[in-house]
Amino acid sequence: MSGTRDFSAGAAWIEGEFVPIAEARVPVTDWGFLRSDATYDVAHVWQGRFFRLDDHVARFLRGVEKLRMSLPVGEAGLRAILHRCVALAGLKDAYVEMICTRGQPPPGSRDPRLCRNAFFAFAVPFVWICDPEAQKTGLSLRVSDVVRIPPSSVDPTVKNYHWHDLTRGIFDACDHGDASAVLTDGHGNVTEGPGFNVFSVRGGALATPDAGVLEGITRRSAIELAREAGRRVEERPVSADELRRADEVFATSTAGGIMPVTRIDGAPVGAGVPGPVTMALHARYWAAHADPRWSEPVRTGT
Repeated sequence: MSGTRDFSAGAAWIEGEFVPIAEARVPVTDWGFLRSDATYDVAHVWQGRFFRLDDHVARFLRGVEKLRMSLPVGEAGLRAILHRCVALAGLKDAYVEMICTRGQPPPGSRDPRLCRNAFFAFAVPFVWICDPEAQKTGLSLRVSDVVRIPPSSVDPTVKNYHWHDLTRGIFDACDHGDASAVLTDGHGNVTEGPGFNVFSVRGGALATPDAGVLEGITRRSAIELAREAGRRVEERPVSADELRRADEVFATSTAGGIMPVTRIDGAPVGAGVPGPVTMALHARYWAAHADPRWSEPVRTGT
Protein backbone atom coordinates (compact mmCIF):
# COMPACT_ATOMS: atom_id res chain seq x y z
CA MET A 1 0.00 0.00 0.00
CA SER A 2 2.70 2.53 0.99
CA GLY A 3 4.44 2.18 -2.37
CA THR A 4 1.50 3.76 -4.26
CA ARG A 5 1.04 6.79 -2.01
CA ASP A 6 2.61 10.25 -2.07
CA PHE A 7 4.60 10.81 1.14
CA SER A 8 6.48 13.90 -0.07
CA ALA A 9 4.75 16.22 2.44
CA GLY A 10 5.42 13.85 5.35
CA ALA A 11 4.64 10.37 6.61
CA ALA A 12 2.75 9.11 9.66
CA TRP A 13 2.27 5.83 11.52
CA ILE A 14 -1.41 5.47 12.44
CA GLU A 15 -3.06 2.29 13.75
CA GLY A 16 -0.39 -0.01 12.39
CA GLU A 17 -0.04 1.58 8.95
CA PHE A 18 2.16 4.18 7.28
CA VAL A 19 0.04 6.88 5.64
CA PRO A 20 0.73 10.27 3.99
CA ILE A 21 0.61 13.01 6.60
CA ALA A 22 -2.56 14.50 5.07
CA GLU A 23 -4.38 11.22 5.78
CA ALA A 24 -3.30 10.94 9.43
CA ARG A 25 -6.23 11.02 11.84
CA VAL A 26 -6.79 10.44 15.57
CA PRO A 27 -10.19 9.05 16.69
CA VAL A 28 -12.33 11.81 18.19
CA THR A 29 -13.05 9.64 21.26
CA ASP A 30 -9.36 9.17 22.07
CA TRP A 31 -8.63 10.75 25.45
CA GLY A 32 -5.47 12.24 23.99
CA PHE A 33 -7.80 14.46 21.94
CA LEU A 34 -10.65 14.85 24.44
CA ARG A 35 -8.57 15.36 27.60
CA SER A 36 -4.99 16.13 26.48
CA ASP A 37 -4.21 12.80 28.16
CA ALA A 38 -1.03 12.07 26.26
CA THR A 39 2.71 12.40 26.20
CA TYR A 40 4.98 12.94 23.25
CA ASP A 41 8.50 13.78 22.18
CA VAL A 42 10.02 15.50 19.18
CA ALA A 43 13.36 14.56 17.65
CA HIS A 44 14.86 16.02 14.53
CA VAL A 45 16.86 14.94 11.53
CA TRP A 46 19.48 17.26 10.09
CA GLN A 47 21.31 16.52 6.85
CA GLY A 48 20.17 12.93 6.94
CA ARG A 49 21.07 12.21 10.58
CA PHE A 50 18.91 11.90 13.69
CA PHE A 51 20.24 14.13 16.49
CA ARG A 52 20.30 12.67 20.02
CA LEU A 53 17.60 10.15 19.20
CA ASP A 54 18.62 7.96 22.16
CA ASP A 55 17.88 10.84 24.55
CA HIS A 56 14.53 11.66 22.96
CA VAL A 57 13.39 8.04 23.00
CA ALA A 58 14.52 7.60 26.62
CA ARG A 59 12.63 10.72 27.72
CA PHE A 60 9.53 9.60 25.82
CA LEU A 61 9.58 6.16 27.43
CA ARG A 62 9.98 7.74 30.89
CA GLY A 63 6.95 9.91 30.20
CA VAL A 64 4.90 6.93 29.09
CA GLU A 65 5.81 5.12 32.30
CA LYS A 66 5.08 8.13 34.53
CA LEU A 67 1.62 8.48 33.02
CA ARG A 68 0.99 4.76 33.61
CA MET A 69 0.64 4.03 29.93
CA SER A 70 2.14 1.29 27.79
CA LEU A 71 3.16 1.24 24.15
CA PRO A 72 1.82 -1.34 21.70
CA VAL A 73 5.33 -1.50 20.20
CA GLY A 74 8.71 -2.14 21.81
CA GLU A 75 11.62 0.28 21.76
CA ALA A 76 13.18 -1.34 18.69
CA GLY A 77 9.85 -1.13 16.88
CA LEU A 78 9.44 2.50 17.90
CA ARG A 79 12.84 3.41 16.50
CA ALA A 80 12.15 1.51 13.28
CA ILE A 81 8.88 3.40 12.80
CA LEU A 82 10.57 6.78 13.30
CA HIS A 83 13.30 5.94 10.80
CA ARG A 84 10.76 4.63 8.30
CA CYS A 85 8.59 7.76 8.53
CA VAL A 86 11.60 9.90 7.59
CA ALA A 87 12.72 7.53 4.85
CA LEU A 88 9.25 7.30 3.29
CA ALA A 89 9.02 11.09 3.14
CA GLY A 90 12.53 11.34 1.67
CA LEU A 91 13.44 14.10 4.12
CA LYS A 92 17.01 15.24 4.78
CA ASP A 93 15.90 17.75 7.45
CA ALA A 94 12.87 16.64 9.44
CA TYR A 95 10.74 17.23 12.53
CA VAL A 96 9.85 13.79 13.93
CA GLU A 97 7.19 13.31 16.60
CA MET A 98 6.26 10.26 18.67
CA ILE A 99 3.01 10.25 20.67
CA CYS A 100 1.34 7.97 23.19
CA THR A 101 -2.28 8.72 24.09
CA ARG A 102 -4.51 7.24 26.76
CA GLY A 103 -6.60 5.93 23.91
CA GLN A 104 -10.25 4.93 24.04
CA PRO A 105 -12.10 3.40 27.01
CA PRO A 106 -15.02 1.00 26.77
CA PRO A 107 -18.23 2.94 26.01
CA GLY A 108 -19.40 4.90 29.06
CA SER A 109 -16.30 4.16 31.16
CA ARG A 110 -14.24 6.86 32.89
CA ASP A 111 -11.65 4.45 34.24
CA PRO A 112 -8.23 5.23 32.68
CA ARG A 113 -7.06 1.71 33.52
CA LEU A 114 -9.50 0.33 30.95
CA CYS A 115 -8.25 2.45 28.05
CA ARG A 116 -6.31 0.85 25.24
CA ASN A 117 -3.28 3.12 24.85
CA ALA A 118 -2.38 4.21 21.33
CA PHE A 119 0.89 5.08 19.61
CA PHE A 120 1.30 7.52 16.73
CA ALA A 121 4.33 8.94 14.94
CA PHE A 122 5.02 11.27 12.05
CA ALA A 123 7.80 13.03 10.16
CA VAL A 124 7.39 16.35 8.34
CA PRO A 125 9.87 18.89 6.98
CA PHE A 126 11.93 20.60 9.69
CA VAL A 127 9.98 23.15 11.75
CA TRP A 128 11.54 26.41 12.99
CA ILE A 129 10.45 28.52 15.96
CA CYS A 130 12.88 31.14 14.69
CA ASP A 131 14.37 30.49 11.25
CA PRO A 132 18.04 31.13 10.41
CA GLU A 133 17.34 34.50 8.82
CA ALA A 134 15.42 35.73 11.88
CA GLN A 135 18.15 34.40 14.17
CA LYS A 136 20.57 36.91 12.65
CA THR A 137 18.72 39.70 14.47
CA GLY A 138 17.33 37.61 17.34
CA LEU A 139 13.99 36.92 18.97
CA SER A 140 11.91 39.46 20.86
CA LEU A 141 10.33 38.02 24.00
CA ARG A 142 7.82 39.22 26.53
CA VAL A 143 7.95 38.16 30.16
CA SER A 144 4.27 37.36 30.44
CA ASP A 145 2.12 37.82 33.52
CA VAL A 146 0.61 34.43 32.73
CA VAL A 147 1.70 31.88 35.35
CA ARG A 148 2.94 28.51 34.12
CA ILE A 149 0.94 25.48 35.27
CA PRO A 150 2.65 24.50 38.56
CA PRO A 151 4.63 21.24 38.76
CA SER A 152 2.38 20.15 41.61
CA SER A 153 -0.48 19.99 39.09
CA VAL A 154 1.23 18.78 35.89
CA ASP A 155 4.74 17.32 35.84
CA PRO A 156 6.62 19.53 33.33
CA THR A 157 9.33 16.89 32.85
CA VAL A 158 6.71 14.75 31.06
CA LYS A 159 6.24 16.40 27.69
CA ASN A 160 2.54 17.17 27.35
CA TYR A 161 -0.12 19.08 25.42
CA HIS A 162 -1.35 21.25 28.31
CA TRP A 163 -0.74 24.47 26.40
CA HIS A 164 -3.57 26.81 27.47
CA ASP A 165 -1.21 28.87 29.63
CA LEU A 166 1.43 28.93 26.90
CA THR A 167 -1.14 29.95 24.30
CA ARG A 168 -2.27 32.80 26.55
CA GLY A 169 1.38 33.84 26.75
CA ILE A 170 1.65 33.88 22.95
CA PHE A 171 -1.43 36.10 22.69
CA ASP A 172 0.09 38.37 25.35
CA ALA A 173 3.32 38.62 23.36
CA CYS A 174 1.50 39.29 20.07
CA ASP A 175 -0.60 42.02 21.71
CA HIS A 176 2.66 43.79 22.64
CA GLY A 177 4.41 43.26 19.30
CA ASP A 178 6.76 40.50 20.47
CA ALA A 179 7.48 37.19 18.76
CA SER A 180 6.88 34.96 21.78
CA ALA A 181 6.70 34.84 25.56
CA VAL A 182 8.32 33.29 28.58
CA LEU A 183 6.00 32.49 31.49
CA THR A 184 6.67 32.99 35.20
CA ASP A 185 6.12 30.80 38.24
CA GLY A 186 4.04 33.42 40.08
CA HIS A 187 6.96 34.24 42.38
CA GLY A 188 9.02 36.47 40.11
CA ASN A 189 11.01 33.72 38.38
CA VAL A 190 10.82 32.75 34.73
CA THR A 191 10.08 29.19 33.66
CA GLU A 192 9.85 28.42 29.94
CA GLY A 193 8.21 29.53 26.73
CA PRO A 194 5.98 27.76 24.20
CA GLY A 195 8.29 24.92 23.20
CA PHE A 196 11.58 26.37 24.43
CA ASN A 197 13.85 26.83 27.44
CA VAL A 198 15.67 30.07 28.24
CA PHE A 199 19.21 30.92 29.38
CA SER A 200 20.72 34.13 30.70
CA VAL A 201 24.40 34.98 30.24
CA ARG A 202 26.18 37.39 32.55
CA GLY A 203 29.95 37.77 32.84
CA GLY A 204 30.36 34.75 30.58
CA ALA A 205 28.46 32.43 32.97
CA LEU A 206 25.15 30.82 32.08
CA ALA A 207 22.02 30.27 34.17
CA THR A 208 18.81 28.45 33.26
CA PRO A 209 15.66 27.76 35.32
CA ASP A 210 15.72 24.48 37.19
CA ALA A 211 12.01 24.15 38.11
CA GLY A 212 8.70 24.35 36.31
CA VAL A 213 10.29 23.45 32.98
CA LEU A 214 10.67 20.60 30.56
CA GLU A 215 14.27 19.46 30.73
CA GLY A 216 14.80 19.96 27.02
CA ILE A 217 17.27 17.90 25.02
CA THR A 218 18.54 21.07 23.32
CA ARG A 219 18.77 22.65 26.79
CA ARG A 220 20.91 19.67 27.83
CA SER A 221 23.04 20.06 24.71
CA ALA A 222 23.64 23.75 25.48
CA ILE A 223 24.65 22.94 29.06
CA GLU A 224 27.04 20.18 27.98
CA LEU A 225 28.59 22.20 25.15
CA ALA A 226 29.05 25.24 27.38
CA ARG A 227 30.75 23.19 30.09
CA GLU A 228 32.98 21.52 27.51
CA ALA A 229 34.03 25.04 26.50
CA GLY A 230 34.94 25.81 30.12
CA ARG A 231 31.96 27.99 30.98
CA ARG A 232 30.12 27.91 34.29
CA VAL A 233 26.48 26.83 33.97
CA GLU A 234 24.00 27.02 36.84
CA GLU A 235 20.60 25.35 36.92
CA ARG A 236 18.71 27.46 39.45
CA PRO A 237 15.88 29.99 39.82
CA VAL A 238 16.25 32.87 37.34
CA SER A 239 14.24 35.97 38.13
CA ALA A 240 12.53 38.03 35.45
CA ASP A 241 14.70 40.99 36.46
CA GLU A 242 17.87 38.91 36.06
CA LEU A 243 16.76 37.90 32.58
CA ARG A 244 16.12 41.53 31.63
CA ARG A 245 19.54 42.66 32.96
CA ALA A 246 21.52 39.83 31.31
CA ASP A 247 24.40 40.49 28.92
CA GLU A 248 22.88 37.90 26.60
CA VAL A 249 19.77 35.73 26.51
CA PHE A 250 19.07 32.75 24.31
CA ALA A 251 16.35 30.16 23.88
CA THR A 252 16.80 26.46 23.14
CA SER A 253 14.47 24.13 21.27
CA THR A 254 14.53 21.14 18.95
CA ALA A 255 12.67 23.44 16.53
CA GLY A 256 15.50 25.91 16.05
CA GLY A 257 18.48 24.94 18.19
CA ILE A 258 20.21 27.75 20.13
CA MET A 259 18.40 30.97 19.28
CA PRO A 260 19.54 34.46 20.34
CA VAL A 261 17.08 36.72 22.15
CA THR A 262 17.86 40.39 21.59
CA ARG A 263 14.81 42.16 23.04
CA ILE A 264 12.77 41.56 26.19
CA ASP A 265 9.64 43.58 26.97
CA GLY A 266 10.58 45.98 24.19
CA ALA A 267 14.05 46.79 25.57
CA PRO A 268 17.35 45.55 24.11
CA VAL A 269 19.21 42.69 25.78
CA GLY A 270 22.81 43.83 26.25
CA ALA A 271 23.89 45.50 23.02
CA GLY A 272 20.68 44.44 21.30
CA VAL A 273 22.42 42.01 18.94
CA PRO A 274 23.22 38.27 19.18
CA GLY A 275 26.07 38.01 21.69
CA PRO A 276 29.41 36.20 21.39
CA VAL A 277 28.69 33.48 23.96
CA THR A 278 25.37 32.69 22.31
CA MET A 279 26.82 32.56 18.82
CA ALA A 280 29.79 30.42 19.87
CA LEU A 281 27.37 27.89 21.38
CA HIS A 282 25.17 28.17 18.29
CA ALA A 283 28.12 27.17 16.10
CA ARG A 284 29.14 24.31 18.39
CA TYR A 285 25.57 23.01 18.51
CA TRP A 286 25.15 22.72 14.75
CA ALA A 287 28.64 21.27 14.34
CA ALA A 288 27.69 18.55 16.85
CA HIS A 289 25.09 17.21 14.43
CA ALA A 290 27.86 15.38 12.58
CA ASP A 291 29.29 13.91 15.81
CA PRO A 292 28.57 10.14 15.95
CA ARG A 293 28.31 10.37 19.74
CA TRP A 294 25.09 12.33 19.29
CA SER A 295 23.83 11.49 15.82
CA GLU A 296 22.99 8.51 13.64
CA PRO A 297 22.10 8.22 9.96
CA VAL A 298 18.51 7.67 8.94
CA ARG A 299 18.00 4.07 7.91
CA THR A 300 16.58 4.05 4.40
CA GLY A 301 15.84 0.34 4.10
CA THR A 302 12.36 -1.09 4.56
